[in-house]
Amino acid sequence: MIKIKNSEILSVGTELLLGDIVNTDAAYVARGLAALGINLYHQGVVGDNPERLEEALTLALGRSDLVILTGGLGPTYDDLTKETAARLMGRSMYLHEESLERMRARFANRGLTMTENNKKQALMPEGAVVFKNDYGTAPGLAIEDEEKGKIIIMLPGPPRELEPMFDEVVVPYLKKFSERVLLSKTVNIFGMGESKVETVLKDIMLNSKNPTLAPYAKDGEVLLRVTASGENEPECSAMCDEMIAKIRETEVGDYIYGIDAGSLEAALVNELLKQGKTIAAAESCTGGYVAKRITNVSGSSSVIDGSIVTYANRIKEKFVGVSHETLERHGAVSPDTALQMARGVRELFGADVGISTTGVAGPTGGTPEKPVGRVYVAVSCDNHEEVRELTLGERATREYIRFVSASHALDLARRAIVKN
Repeated sequence: MIKIKNSEILSVGTELLLGDIVNTDAAYVARGLAALGINLYHQGVVGDNPERLEEALTLALGRSDLVILTGGLGPTYDDLTKETAARLMGRSMYLHEESLERMRARFANRGLTMTENNKKQALMPEGAVVFKNDYGTAPGLAIEDEEKGKIIIMLPGPPRELEPMFDEVVVPYLKKFSERVLLSKTVNIFGMGESKVETVLKDIMLNSKNPTLAPYAKDGEVLLRVTASGENEPECSAMCDEMIAKIRETEVGDYIYGIDAGSLEAALVNELLKQGKTIAAAESCTGGYVAKRITNVSGSSSVIDGSIVTYANRIKEKFVGVSHETLERHGAVSPDTALQMARGVRELFGADVGISTTGVAGPTGGTPEKPVGRVYVAVSCDNHEEVRELTLGERATREYIRFVSASHALDLARRAIVKN
């Protein structure tokens, strides 16, 4: 049995090298490998050139037990991933009849005619493990070399095909190469930076061998991946829970918004559903970002009553009840305006919770008193109202300011309903 100690991702496609397409495949596969507890030491991108692909694949196999190739499985002449890998592994190609029949059925069901070059996608290296594709025409596959202790996995490039294939087929396939069960849980943290989290948890990280603890940073967030190895899933789950309990006992615990929560918006929607409460949003600088993120979550229709973008001051006055005096005295970017927006939108839609954002997203519009990146977010609900001032940096991009401001609004709302 092949033992996988480390892995590598090699993405194939000239369009990736040119920047025409963002390589989300590698990120998705990397997260999946981390969840399986498989070490990932290298990632690479190579164009649609058989010589350069063979060179890159030879290098990858020389240092990794598992190489996952994404892309290059299409029907056109420059899709040569399978052929290159087969040649390198000393395998001839044959027509995989099952894949061909699935392809014909897919084209027929969609009322399309299969062209001759589509048959190329049904050609497979001898001895390959074929992964069916329920979301496209190109099957995935794996080539195992027991003698060398190597595995090459090839996946289609389109994310809508790669992601379900990886989750539904590749993950179960890879699990059989481990003698022990690997289980990961993600601790979701918001409001404490990565460097601070690492400082607080450094001793735990250094002294933890099983389970392991590793931090990952996102915009405004930190993820802690807790991975345990054991004989069965209940054992691993208990080990992870023990580690998470240790983390909660530190000051990091105050900033944890969930375990495997997925996102701030998902955590908020789940809490609203649990409590049977509804929310409404009034947004200025975020321009609907808060509402968009909430409605990205399945089930949000049960918890969001409505939202309104109150960019102009007269709209703030007319629809969410911000007083003219407040705007004259304190301005649109102020804690007073933010709180009145939250109160007003709650009343406007009859929601249990109202949240608001107002600030300077830049890159223009800042002043010495209210620079770019100065944002106020507020929440209003029964027995609790709160305003949070953000200083996100004058050099921060407009997109970053808007995204992180929305994150703070979501976090403030979640904390308020938990507290309430």
